[in-house]
Amino acid sequence: MHKIDIPQSVIDRVIQRRGREHIFDDVDSARTALVVVDMQNGFMMPGVAHSLCEEAVNIVPNINKIAETLRAHGGLVVWIQNRFTEESRISWSVSHAMRGAAGTEKRADAMREGSLGHQLWADLDVRPEDAIVPKERFSAFIQGSSPIEALLRSKGIDTVIITGTVTNVCCESTARDAMMRNFRVIFVSDGNAAQNDAEHNATLVAIYLTFGDVMPTDMVVGLLKENAKAKAA
Repeated sequence: MHKIDIPQSVIDRVIQRRGREHIFDDVDSARTALVVVDMQNGFMMPGVAHSLCEEAVNIVPNINKIAETLRAHGGLVVWIQNRFTEESRISWSVSHAMRGAAGTEKRADAMREGSLGHQLWADLDVRPEDAIVPKERFSAFIQGSSPIEALLRSKGIDTVIITGTVTNVCCESTARDAMMRNFRVIFVSDGNAAQNDAEHNATLVAIYLTFGDVMPTDMVVGLLKENAKAKAA
């Protein structure tokens, strides 16, 4: 598990700006979706992954814990599946050029629909009532990447809890764009995985300062339960 390091100076700036340490501690489960980004074999399974993130396996229990709690209190769980399409060779040619021909083909083989790499990690607790959404860019919320925004709007959801891999690419991109589309963002500090602690913590700081709230799993679960109980009372 990553060693979380958010400097006290960052926390102090957040409190000064927002008035309290956690601006979204009033999270309402009925208006919340857990968005699980790219927890697929193509990022997690040795020998299959085109970009292996070994840390991702360690956050699976935390993701399942949040998912179970949110479902129990009326929220939605959304599993994002990154996919490679032949159309993207043209429409996202800059990314493919930066990756190089060999890297692009490796990614294509790992992330095509129907491939082993495209499948969600087997230990994730995916339920029939959950939503599975395809994604074709780093961010799930950028124009043309996925239908997630329309799905969430149709269900009256205004808050997203972001988990998945990798922290500083697809998870951060999704969180930033969700906030830019006017969703409240909670980024789970021990529910996202990166290649190393430095990259992981850099994203936590960036999100916390500007784009949303950052909380550990146990705090998210506790708030979901406490707020639901208070609402029911």
